[in-house]
Amino acid sequence: MRAIRFGVRSLLRDFRAGELLVLGAALIIAVASVTAIGFLTDRIGQAVALQAAEVLAADLRLSSPQPLDPARIERARENGLATATTLTFPSVVFAGEDSVLVSIIAADDGYPLRGQVRIADKLLGQSAPASAVPMPGNLWLDTAALARLGIDVGTVVELGSAKFRVSAVLTYRPDQTPGFTGLAPALIMNIADIPLTGLVAEGSRVSYSQLFAGPRAAITRFANEIEQSMPASARLRDRGDAGRELNNAISRASRFLALASLVSLLLAAVAIAMSARRYAERRLDTAALMKSLGASQRFVVISSLTQIVIIGIIASLLGTLLGYAAERALSGVLAGLLRSDLPVPSLKPLAMGTATALILLAGFALPSVLRLSSTSPLRVLRRDLEPPAPGVMVTYGVSLLALGLLIYWSVRDLMLVLIIAGGTLLTAVVLFEIGRLLIAVLSRGRGRVGVAWRYGLANIARRGSDSAIQVVAFGLGLMVLLVLTLVRNDLLSGWRATLDVEAPNHFLINIQPDERDSVGTILQQAGLPSPEFVPLVRARMTAVNAEAVGDRRYDSERGRRLAGRGANLTYAESISSSNELLKGDWWPIDYDGVPLVSVEIDAAKEMDVGVGDILTFDVAGEAMSATVSSLREVKWDSFQPNFFMVFSPNALQDYPKTFITSLRVADEQRGALLQLVRAHPSVSVIDIEAILDQVRQVIDKAALAVQAVFLFTLAAGLVVLFAAVQSTLDERRYESALLRTFGARRRTVFAGLATEFAVLGLAAGLFAALGASVIGGLAANKLFNLDYQLDPMLWLLGTVTGVVVVGISGV
Repeated sequence: MRAIRFGVRSLLRDFRAGELLVLGAALIIAVASVTAIGFLTDRIGQAVALQAAEVLAADLRLSSPQPLDPARIERARENGLATATTLTFPSVVFAGEDSVLVSIIAADDGYPLRGQVRIADKLLGQSAPASAVPMPGNLWLDTAALARLGIDVGTVVELGSAKFRVSAVLTYRPDQTPGFTGLAPALIMNIADIPLTGLVAEGSRVSYSQLFAGPRAAITRFANEIEQSMPASARLRDRGDAGRELNNAISRASRFLALASLVSLLLAAVAIAMSARRYAERRLDTAALMKSLGASQRFVVISSLTQIVIIGIIASLLGTLLGYAAERALSGVLAGLLRSDLPVPSLKPLAMGTATALILLAGFALPSVLRLSSTSPLRVLRRDLEPPAPGVMVTYGVSLLALGLLIYWSVRDLMLVLIIAGGTLLTAVVLFEIGRLLIAVLSRGRGRVGVAWRYGLANIARRGSDSAIQVVAFGLGLMVLLVLTLVRNDLLSGWRATLDVEAPNHFLINIQPDERDSVGTILQQAGLPSPEFVPLVRARMTAVNAEAVGDRRYDSERGRRLAGRGANLTYAESISSSNELLKGDWWPIDYDGVPLVSVEIDAAKEMDVGVGDILTFDVAGEAMSATVSSLREVKWDSFQPNFFMVFSPNALQDYPKTFITSLRVADEQRGALLQLVRAHPSVSVIDIEAILDQVRQVIDKAALAVQAVFLFTLAAGLVVLFAAVQSTLDERRYESALLRTFGARRRTVFAGLATEFAVLGLAAGLFAALGASVIGGLAANKLFNLDYQLDPMLWLLGTVTGVVVVGISGV
């Protein structure tokens, strides 16, 4: 207890000295960064899970172009699941002479099982949740359809051979997804009214869906049961299959935020290590004096640890409060990023913040403090007696292991950790070696310059490893400042550029082979470019290397479902611009060998297939086998027609198929789409402008959030610079006083210090630019799938900033 009381009493004095202030500031920044990002990503993760279910309006959705067995609904109810049934198909609604193509959702009273349908009693009126689907004889039209028809609630419209009253404005439906269906102007009606319209008959293009919701375990069991009995044409979807384009944007935003948090942690660790080292060095004399007066090793260590622990507790509390406040502000910035409100966060980020402080202290402060126990009492008489330093492998091994575990636990992204932490560690090693080389060069050449320069260069050479460590600290701090400025802006600009201003905003699907010429002519007459028609063939994978897909083992349920469900296949001579070949080879033009297939990389991992495997499919009742020739990465947010599997043309071109295409249609060209639908009623026109706007909104809001979060990183970088300057502050004060005593002018001493830090800053800035370039390039290519161009300004800014900022901070 006496040691603890002594540590508490001397805390204020040591705090004024500065090193504990730096240590506390670094801890506060680290804890605040981890807590803020933890709270935010926790809430976003919960919201994404909820939204994924909303995208399906259920936990599980079975869809098929053929009527589904109603007995399946009864079995689901017997298993305690909620159910609903829907029919979805395109048709034209007429109001007098005006008409509009709509996507019709005919549903029973159970719809939706997840999320809410919202309606208003007039155009632009206040929306409210709907308690049920429309009553028979009524329907709901969305704002876009009403605006195009020029009508409002209460108008009677024609749908097929029946008339219906528009009883409400449809403002939102949960299964309004960004795929090839679901974003056309929408109409919801009661499924009981379908026979009156005469629109659904044998051969009609209708999507039949059965929806299920309930406890996750029950849903998983029922999904496995469905897979054993569902028809070949059906598709089973769960949360993992929903909203891929939007979720990709949200995932990328989360990675940007995690990047800021990770870099803040790394810099905080450097600042803590340097400030703890100076703290221990300043207490060596105190420890020696205490031992000469009879204090034990235990007393010396406990009194010092008491101060460190108190600083850690205070920093944890302040950092947590600051992180929570920052998260609340960021939540406001990201409001509307998801369709659902952000849920209340869990308490896990609080534990992460506290653990951050403890691990950083244990890994980076404890090794320096433990040196005090070995201080000899003779140091009172001989200040050159240094306590033995702990083994390098022990000190740095423990520190790096602690940091590695902390940052992985914090961001849960191994690739991000390897690139950023590895890049930072490599930069630190290079900077240290550059520092040592600089010392060797200066030791030989400092005699050829003036007094002030000779003094400054001599300081660098005389301090040896301390100067090398300062180069590392200055370099890491400057590297982060460069990442904050040019590299960050380049990454965000590259992300925005992935969503081309001319990106397609409409899809045309279900185009029959003999309709392509007519569809192309109608579009060209409207001033639209000639479309590229992409073939689509329905099939189901039945075996991998002659082993039935149902008998294979998979790492996840999603892998089993991907392998066993009906799929849209295509064929192409060349790889799409929105695809990148990662492994294997693409087939040559006019290839006529054994059928080949290229598989999307994530789907291949889920289904455990690779290059050389033979996949067998049921296509139109016939078995067709193809060899996997390559694996691809697909940019799902390119809004181009993309597929999990692309075949060589000779594999599928003789099977029944339809075609799809994508195009960008300006507002004044929309009339061509109505003309097209009237000429080809079976062709569905899907408007995806809404999802394009939503992804743009995600990018813009995430960019604001990233810039706000990088303030933590900026603060951490400044703390590192301050810690680096402080690391030799006592020695420089002593030397300056000694020089003034021997008659050196103030200007000479000042010029010498400026020279010392300017040279350190020059070396640090030059190689900080190199580190920022490498990390920026790796992050762009490996983490965000973005193109990154090296900016020459990075090197100029790094060098100038190093000389100016470090030079000024040193004097």
